[in-house]
Amino acid sequence: MIQETNFEVIIVGGSYSGLSAAMSLGRSLRQVLVIDSGLPCNRQTPHSHNFITHDGEKPAVISAKAKIQVDFYDTVQFYNGLAISAVKTENGFEIKTESGKSFTSRKLLFATGVKDLLPEIPGFAECWGISVLYCPYCHGYEVKTEKTAIIANGEMGFEFAKLISNWTKDLSVLTNGKSTLSTEETLILQQHNIAVIEDEIDSFEHENGNIKNVVFKNQSKIAIKAIYARPPFEQHCLLPESLGCELTQQSLLKVDAMQKTNIAGIYASGDCTTQMRSVAIAVSTGSFAGAVINKELIDESFI
Repeated sequence: MIQETNFEVIIVGGSYSGLSAAMSLGRSLRQVLVIDSGLPCNRQTPHSHNFITHDGEKPAVISAKAKIQVDFYDTVQFYNGLAISAVKTENGFEIKTESGKSFTSRKLLFATGVKDLLPEIPGFAECWGISVLYCPYCHGYEVKTEKTAIIANGEMGFEFAKLISNWTKDLSVLTNGKSTLSTEETLILQQHNIAVIEDEIDSFEHENGNIKNVVFKNQSKIAIKAIYARPPFEQHCLLPESLGCELTQQSLLKVDAMQKTNIAGIYASGDCTTQMRSVAIAVSTGSFAGAVINKELIDESFI
């Protein structure tokens, strides 16, 4: 049961980046509160990869182990709930939660991730993170050489196809409608035996999230083992924007090299700040943000 209401740092988001920052700050003897609603964006993904010492582990196992280790530090406390409002105060910030609890702090760190806006293709959501993939560095090795497709179009589709061709040569580009690839791009893809299919997608046939076939609206279908897609996304938490934090053109929280937003005292780390969405990078940016916040608090105490 949390007795205190005032902390040096509040971290909104208790997944990989938030927990990493909490450990860094807890070991720096800072009074820290982690507020987390328990809905990480990779909760459907069965295995995490490309994170040394945890390669192949279930994401939930990694975060559960991390929370146990962070909880060892009596300087860090956890609040399970949803942060619904944030305001600037004379001495820092105040966060209110859905249950009505309020907490204050001198510094804020948002490690809140993003919300993927999945297309309304039957089967897509069920396969997302299992056989419909975002990152080849996280999952490409496991489906190397398999019959693979990407859902993309235009210049982004061309660049995405080039990238994925590193892992498989049995590759198709599904433009889900008329291709906007240039003539030159189409020719280059053809030279690399990458098919461009313009049929509109109707649905995915799958078994427990493992895709079997892509069904098109003309009732044709192709057998596929893996699909890569980059659906649009939005910030999972709108509190940074309510405080005046700027977004990039890609709808990410804008931070500098020190993980600082444009609002003094507010930091951000993890998926909400970068298109390089992986557990390893989330942990790295969170740990770094924690160290930077601690240094800022030290500097302020010497003024």
